[in-house]
Parts: sequence; structure tokens; C-alpha cells
Amino acid sequence: MNDFMNKIESQFGSEQQIEKDLIRVRNLSKFYSKEKALDEISLDIKSGRIVGLCGPNGSGKTTLIKILVGLLRDYQGDIQIEGKHVGYESLGSISYLPDKTYFEKNMKGSECITLFKDMYDDFNEERMMKLCDSFDVSPKKTFKEMSKGMQEKFQLALVLSRDAKIYLLDEPIGGVDPASREKILNTILNSYAKDSLLLISTHLISDIENILDEVIFLKNGRVELFENCDDLRDQHNMSVDAYFREVFR
Repeated sequence: MNDFMNKIESQFGSEQQIEKDLIRVRNLSKFYSKEKALDEISLDIKSGRIVGLCGPNGSGKTTLIKILVGLLRDYQGDIQIEGKHVGYESLGSISYLPDKTYFEKNMKGSECITLFKDMYDDFNEERMMKLCDSFDVSPKKTFKEMSKGMQEKFQLALVLSRDAKIYLLDEPIGGVDPASREKILNTILNSYAKDSLLLISTHLISDIENILDEVIFLKNGRVELFENCDDLRDQHNMSVDAYFREVFR
């Protein structure tokens, strides 16, 4: 009987893990001076998903991500990451790609790799080198010597080289030429752990729609929609990108 139950758990245990809530947000509000950037947001985002965080500029996407990472702390509401409050304990769960380059221009890529190895126990250097080859980016170059697109690819490779539970990517293909976007998205799909959560903030919905399981629309700091992408297409008989244009036109 025990052997039988062990077989059942080995077959279905991963499915139970996929259903785990990794991000739980309750009544989250954030003000910049007197302007409300986020307005009473509540979300439950599960593992085993690729979720698009979509909205026009100023809708609150980057603010929400920075709060989840712990970069912004002056907010109202409650957030839990893997059951832990945002802070030192939650940092190890998240691999974060900001929307801007944050390394010094004179730093070499190899120095950044060493820095990540020292900072994160879950950093996989072998995977990093494979991703650099895939993106055709040389770690021997300084950031000054890299184009903007190369810088973004290199930073994305660093983020994907961690074995994290949550990957937060803020505009990962915003500075990359259209010809490279499909390759980058395929690399993302093949690099992150399937029982983790990949949350992608973007305004380029048409480029990433095909890899998304769910989508969140933010409008004026509020959650306008949080929906399974297939269900949304069936209900409205249009693509996610087309529906986004309907909502925000």
C-alpha cells in the first residue's frame, strides 16, 4: 500500500506544487505624494504559470513589481511571497530583471557573473555561459562596449541563471529588435523552472501573447482584468492583444 501511495505522489505531487500560491496581495495601495499609483489591488498568483502584467505607461506595472521585490516599502496593504512578508526572507525566492540597466558602464560581464555567484547560492554559472552563447553576448565586454540590446540580453541571462521560485521581468524585450524577440522568448521558455512563476511586465502584448497562461490588465492603478488567456480568447473571440486595445483605447 505504501509503495502504491508513493507512486501516486510521485505522479501527481508536481501538479499539487503547480497549484501553490506564490504571490498573495491584499488591498495594496501606493501613493506618490498625493497621486495614487496603485489602488486597492488584490491578487493570488500561482506557480507553474507565465503571467503577463500589461497596461499603458503610468498604469502601475513597475510600481507593483518594485513593491514585490522590496524596493518600495511605503505602501498600504499586505503582501506575501511564498507565505513570507516582503523583505529579507522573501528575497531568495525572487529573481528580478529591472526595466533599466543597473551595472556600472565600466564593469565587464565576467565581473557581473562573479558578483551574482557571490550573492546568490542558486546561481548556475554553466547555464549563464550557455545563455550568453545563445544570445551572442560576450562576458568579456564591458557594459559600455555592449549595445542596449546586448545589455538587456546579458541581464536577462543573469536573471534566468538563478533557480528561483519567482521570476519578475520588467519589459524584458523592450529594447531588443523585433527579429531577436522570438529567440529571446523561446530561450525564456526553455530556461525557467516549470514549477516556478514567471511574471512579465510588458506593453508588447502581441509579441509575448503566445507564451502567456494568464494576463493581468492594470488600468489607473487598478486590476481591470485577471484572466486565463485561452478563456479570454474564447469569451471575446479575439486575441489578448486585440482585447487589450479594446480596453485601453
